[in-house]
Amino acid sequence: MPSFRHQSLDSNGAVVTGVISASDRPAAIRQLAGRGQSPLSLAEVEGSAKPAAGGSPRAGAGVDRSSRPRASFELGRLFGRTPRLRRTELASLIRELATALEAGLPLMQSLRTVRRQSSGHAQSLILDRLIERVEAGQPLHEAMEEHGPPFDDMVIGMVRAADASGRMPEVLHQLADLLERSIELRRDLLGATIYPMIVASLIAMSIVVLVTFILPNLMKPLIETGTKITMPWPTRFLLGLADFVGAWWWAIVLGAIGAVLLWRWWVAQPGNRAIVHGALLRTPLIGPLVRDVAVARFTRTLGTLVSAGLQIIPALRIVRDTLGNVVLMQAIDEVGERVATGQSLAEPLERCGHFPPILVQIVSIGERSGRLETMLLHAAGAFDRQVKSSITVLTKALPPILLVIMAVLAGFVLLGILLPLTEIQTAMGS
Repeated sequence: MPSFRHQSLDSNGAVVTGVISASDRPAAIRQLAGRGQSPLSLAEVEGSAKPAAGGSPRAGAGVDRSSRPRASFELGRLFGRTPRLRRTELASLIRELATALEAGLPLMQSLRTVRRQSSGHAQSLILDRLIERVEAGQPLHEAMEEHGPPFDDMVIGMVRAADASGRMPEVLHQLADLLERSIELRRDLLGATIYPMIVASLIAMSIVVLVTFILPNLMKPLIETGTKITMPWPTRFLLGLADFVGAWWWAIVLGAIGAVLLWRWWVAQPGNRAIVHGALLRTPLIGPLVRDVAVARFTRTLGTLVSAGLQIIPALRIVRDTLGNVVLMQAIDEVGERVATGQSLAEPLERCGHFPPILVQIVSIGERSGRLETMLLHAAGAFDRQVKSSITVLTKALPPILLVIMAVLAGFVLLGILLPLTEIQTAMGS
């Protein structure tokens, strides 16, 4: 019978090593789970006896149980349709797994418990895949990394830190909190832009109706009767615009589609994307909001990763992928390079100039006191409130700005309508 060398966590979180004998790897995993141990690594001892070829597997070995999810997963990957989860579903899955582990269940049993409670085909397939890989001896974070989406760098890094620190339930709860906060922030941003987008859509529709329908119908009788008046330039401009749109609307549609595709290709280039993101940071109202969102996400994510036991340099690599702005991501890369040479975190953060002085002071105090993760997590709440304040400013300022734009455009159209009428009245009076 083969022998397997294992490294496992017992129910108290202590690391246990040893050698066990089992018919195969899944049987060894089940044997460890029966002892209340969660395997971190499992390797077959070279030269140990193997079961005879063609021998029947042990009852309950579960060889066939994972074949269907594996086949379904590989078939989906072949056609580019791997199962995906929404962010809310991922946060719920992580929370349920953390709760099961917190109740004292081993990792395999916790995964199976969450699998039994799963809702939706995609979540079931993902959990089946994770169970299959963990049962084969892979750590959970490696199974997630092999699967790919919806497990991004932040999730994989947090689970890796949980494995390394031996505080899996606590770190997974922190990860669920982080995911839920990210969801809440996205909802706030979406709610902040709905009303301005509705106003902008109404502006566009009003201008189109006035220019293409109302103005030509009003001016057409004057032109046909041969009234000898000189059309004011606003009227000539609007009539010319209406004629151009009427004659070349198909070219305008094709041009708009081409412009969108060209813009998406241009922005996809790393250098061009940095230009756009840099301009976005300098844009009034929007720039401060983008910066506040990135700082809040940076503070909470870094504090959570460091508190989970992850070293500062790998934590920075994970954090940089959550910022959503190329300029800030490049700044974090420079900060990580300077920290790797032995500098403190606060100094390069201050030198890059993209982060507020209060964050630099918090990081400096945290490094000097040895309580960096505590200071960051406390500061995250203050930065979250700053984000809400920036969103409030944006939602209060955008509607009046859009209304002013609408008033100017509508006034220009009305000027193009009223000026010819005034000219006619003057001509008739004389």
